Amino acid sequence: MGLAAGLVFGLLLGACSGSTSPRVPGSRTAPGGSLLPATPTELPSFDLASFRSLLSELHGTPVVVNVWASWCGPCKTEGPLLAKLAREYQGRVQFLGVDIQDARPAARSFIQTYGWTYPSVFDESGAIRDGLGFIGQPVTVVYDGNGKQVHVFPGVITTEDVRQQLDSVLRA
Repeated sequence: MGLAAGLVFGLLLGACSGSTSPRVPGSRTAPGGSLLPATPTELPSFDLASFRSLLSELHGTPVVVNVWASWCGPCKTEGPLLAKLAREYQGRVQFLGVDIQDARPAARSFIQTYGWTYPSVFDESGAIRDGLGFIGQPVTVVYDGNGKQVHVFPGVITTEDVRQQLDSVLRA
């Protein structure tokens, strides 16, 4: 079977499986077929397309995306602030980390150190950050429930600034 025929066969087989959720290469999906990692320290590998699929899956819920790395000094500064905000908005806003250019053991330790209760995805090359048009980290992006990007915070966040954006999104 040629490569093209094999790809077509694989796509048809996947389409006939009854699964409606896209699969993330090299990772498990959470219970129920969701792309959202099941635990904060799972750190499945994502590329830009998979990340965009996850954001689409979260449609209807405001989302805060934070691009970070365990070796990033400013990320360490905002780590406790993000943990606090995620607890404060739990059940109303989905927080999601994008760990870039990192090593999983160091990233997992970072997540545990700051007590993050929300999941992150692993982007070894930084392709998600780059594909979203950002340079450096940390960067924090607020999306409304319709998936529209409403604010970008380059650098270290303040809890007051993020609260203001989230409260505005939740009132809308």
